[in-house]
Amino acid sequence: MSDEREQIISLVSAARDAGARQSLACDIIGISAKTLQRWCQSENEGDQRLDTQREPANKLTELERRRILKVANEPEYAHLSPAQMVPILADEGRYIASESTIYRILKSEKQLAHRQKAKPVRQVKKPKALTATGPNQIYSWDITYLPTAVKGVFFYLYLVMDIYSRKIVGWQIHEEEGSALAADLMIDICRREAIGRDQVTLHSDNGSPMKGATMLATLQQLGIMPSFSRPSVSDDNPYSESLFRTLKYRPDYPDKPFFDLQSARAWVEGFTEWYNNKHRHSAIKFVSPAQRHAGEDIQILSARHQVYVKAKSENPLRWSGETRNWNPIKEVHLNPEKQVADGVTDRAA
Repeated sequence: MSDEREQIISLVSAARDAGARQSLACDIIGISAKTLQRWCQSENEGDQRLDTQREPANKLTELERRRILKVANEPEYAHLSPAQMVPILADEGRYIASESTIYRILKSEKQLAHRQKAKPVRQVKKPKALTATGPNQIYSWDITYLPTAVKGVFFYLYLVMDIYSRKIVGWQIHEEEGSALAADLMIDICRREAIGRDQVTLHSDNGSPMKGATMLATLQQLGIMPSFSRPSVSDDNPYSESLFRTLKYRPDYPDKPFFDLQSARAWVEGFTEWYNNKHRHSAIKFVSPAQRHAGEDIQILSARHQVYVKAKSENPLRWSGETRNWNPIKEVHLNPEKQVADGVTDRAA
């Protein structure tokens, strides 16, 4: 019996001998009368509470742990995960431990990492969020196939657009894909648009023409910052994808394949003329890409606003609220980190 219990029993006995009730003395000390009675029984001396079982009865011995680690690091199993090791060992008529036990032991030994000889899957981060507040700040480009009269043979349309104005700033059609051809196109665009160093960011996917040595060297020489989509993620380059859809769903898109390069170039030239100068783009308040690229959309949208204000003043009963919002789009976002503010659109086409 512990010294504390002996002291409590002695104090209660002294109180009881002095005429106090045992139950009241126990209440003052903070124990029940039944606890005191149990303590006073000789067979209940000592702490009768069950001790916490700190080690499970089926705990692996140190020899068993070493055996599991030895097997897990053998050449035929060192590159496998426990999930793969267990069934293979079972096929060989061997059982060393459960899958979860092997995982737990490898984790404790800091061996629960990539165990295969092949390189682990590379974690590719989302492209940096970009915002254009004016023309000639962010370009997007891609290559699409144009069918030819020969099955399995295609022409390749290289097309670059300004995401702020949606204007097609340059295009070429060739019989092959190549980094050098893309570099020539960018040199031509920079000359026509008077692009200075560190002015434009060029976004594209991860195709070989986009990341070829000639193209990257040309961009560095021109002072253009490249930006790339994640592999196999088309949403990272939405403006070019949307433009190609607009191109191929035009009512006048040829039903038959292009006969030669001249016919393909002639059609794309007509499409570019329509798209840049006549197409009223819904994402930029229904002005043409050429008008927005030249900064003419400010005056056009202001004039539209005045038309609506005048119409409302002449017949206010027909207007239940404010007039239509003709404010120009001030920012265009590429791969934004979060949803952009109300009133700003990220629609591509």
